[in-house]
Amino acid sequence: MNNDRRKVLKSTGGMAVLGLAASAGLFKPGSAWAQGWNKDAFATKNMADTVKAMGGSGAAQSADIVIASPDIAENGAVVPFTISSRLPKTESIALLVEKNPNVLAASFNIPAGTEAGVTTRVKMGQTSNVSALVKADGKFYYTTKEVKVTMGGCGG
Repeated sequence: MNNDRRKVLKSTGGMAVLGLAASAGLFKPGSAWAQGWNKDAFATKNMADTVKAMGGSGAAQSADIVIASPDIAENGAVVPFTISSRLPKTESIALLVEKNPNVLAASFNIPAGTEAGVTTRVKMGQTSNVSALVKADGKFYYTTKEVKVTMGGCGG
């Protein structure tokens, strides 16, 4: 059997099944969109505006938040970060990159009773201060670390 024909049959069969499932009401188009993401917070340009968009009035510096990342990132396109919080009742952890076009790079909700730690990778265009912003027991706390980028993630 011709491989191209096999690929067409597989893909059209899958689309037909998805179409039938949608018409039967088994799932709604768009149901896979993220629920409850804060569009205003992701459009902010500095930490103060980010805290305000997330419902706070200010943030205090805390030694109970740890950012683990390379001090020098060779490739700004994929800079790894691990953030952990020892603050009791941690509700959310956000990662802010000061010199990115939009400061808020990632935000994670932490369910009650779980370990307050996240690992992610973000794009950094240039050397910048990176802050971990933690909401714990209704208050905001942060810590900051400088990460040097030798090759920018935005084609630089």
